[in-house]
Amino acid sequence: MRAITIPEPGGPEALVWADVPDPQPAEGEVLIEVVASAVNRADLLQRQGFYDPPPGSSPYPGLECAGRIAALGPGVHGWSVGDEVCALLVGGGYAEKVAVPAGQVLPLPEGLDMVSAAALPEVVCTVWSNVFMIAHLRPGETLLVHGGSSGIGTMAIQLAKAVGARVAVTAGGPEKLARCAELGADILIDYREQDFVEEIRKATDGKGADVILDIIGAKYLERNVKALAVSGRLAIIGMQGGIKAELNLATLLSKRAAITAAGLRARPLGEKAAIVAAVREHIWPLIANGQVRPIIDCTIPMEQAAEAHRVVDASTHVGKVVLTTG
Repeated sequence: MRAITIPEPGGPEALVWADVPDPQPAEGEVLIEVVASAVNRADLLQRQGFYDPPPGSSPYPGLECAGRIAALGPGVHGWSVGDEVCALLVGGGYAEKVAVPAGQVLPLPEGLDMVSAAALPEVVCTVWSNVFMIAHLRPGETLLVHGGSSGIGTMAIQLAKAVGARVAVTAGGPEKLARCAELGADILIDYREQDFVEEIRKATDGKGADVILDIIGAKYLERNVKALAVSGRLAIIGMQGGIKAELNLATLLSKRAAITAAGLRARPLGEKAAIVAAVREHIWPLIANGQVRPIIDCTIPMEQAAEAHRVVDASTHVGKVVLTTG
């Protein structure tokens, strides 16, 4: 098969479309013929040499895909060759084939084609696990989403609105904020021009956000805690603004607040399977009835993955950038 390889870490030009050995499904795995994958920030970090895949996993980037099951490994039940699926991956999505544990495979959502479905697994699993399974966002609460126009952000807006929450977002500029508003965001904050702590307090009569979904990390830590409501929950899923920061614990204690940080890639198989099962139960019906949909900025041939990384690097996109093999 062919896959995007990274012979040496570097810029987008480090991504090389090359001939590589076909993967073989191991015990409990299925082999998927990939129709499409999608670009995530983690892929950019892997390309730069900062986010190596776990030992024993595929060396190629790509944390999600959609396609058709081509083969079943020993011990796999409930799936058949030819099934149209999408999957949460530990890596290997930028390729024509990928082997994945059966517990991380989802049926193609009703009403979606495979290119659209490829934009789902990583974002829905990230948002559902952090905002709902860990932070327990409830109807009537306020969710603040940093990076509201990102793939994660556009999905978080829709899911929070679907369960009856109020949504605040930060994004850069009026055009991105307008797209967030179209998806249902109630409170629009331009982080280039406005202080999100002040704006969230104004919009909530001084209460603050019940849950904050944060992709920035260190740069926003202190202000995120200030923006939390009493008994608020801060869910950190990214480190675009650095990894180290000081925090006044007195502020955290006074608010009886909680801070969690959780990624997906390194989680045990059982935890990932549980998240995927919850996504299938709770989110797939919302997609089927039209309440939730993947937001795709553009599609680019997989062999031109370097161009896709340039788009994401530039942060001019809204939603996901999808790579196609056909």
